[in-house]
Amino acid sequence: MNQHTLSTRLERVAAHIPAGARLADIGSDHGYLPVALLRRGAIAAAVAGEVALTPFLAAQRTVRENSLEAQATVRLASGLAAIEPEDGITAVSICGMGGETIRDILEAGKQRLSGKERLVLQPNGGEQPLRQWLMDNDYRIRCEEVLRENRFDYEIIVAERCEAVVYSAEQLYFGPLLMEQRSPAFLFKWQRMLRQKQQTLDNFERARQPVPEDKVQDIARQARWISEMLAAA
Repeated sequence: MNQHTLSTRLERVAAHIPAGARLADIGSDHGYLPVALLRRGAIAAAVAGEVALTPFLAAQRTVRENSLEAQATVRLASGLAAIEPEDGITAVSICGMGGETIRDILEAGKQRLSGKERLVLQPNGGEQPLRQWLMDNDYRIRCEEVLRENRFDYEIIVAERCEAVVYSAEQLYFGPLLMEQRSPAFLFKWQRMLRQKQQTLDNFERARQPVPEDKVQDIARQARWISEMLAAA
């Protein structure tokens, strides 16, 4: 993967960035996503934010090698602290982190958001608490997808600020739009997850030390939700 050829996962993220956007890519690593979009003329400007020095320097190098210094700014900053008001950001991408980490980044830096940005989020697990944050902060989920790459299942969640929105516990768990669409990749993921939950429950029964009842009940509830969802017509 480089600024010329993105991974399948990042290509799907790129597809959700509005044309002509001013993008803040948080946790940009080598800066491949914003640089690829700028090279294609798909976005107007970009900020690549990195909290660690090594990827920050790598992103600077990617921008420099593509002669994009006039359109792309690389900042060493934690989370949304990379965004300045004068950037005029209209889209924010945060990819390749746990959902809880993305949630914490959004919470810690929400004063940096105008509320007009599209959020394009690609969590590696932890989607439920991330959706909970979006609901709690009046973000409606506009698009969701599941994709499988290198034997891993990834989800992409696209959200925009709106009026108050309410999702059920099951919608937060599975994804409100994913539940409706029931794509092959979505069903494959949850068939695999159901096997994992059932194996966990079997392991609990065989455990030498008693497992806390609330933990057993939580996994059992998740297994029931998954079974009911998969059985639905």
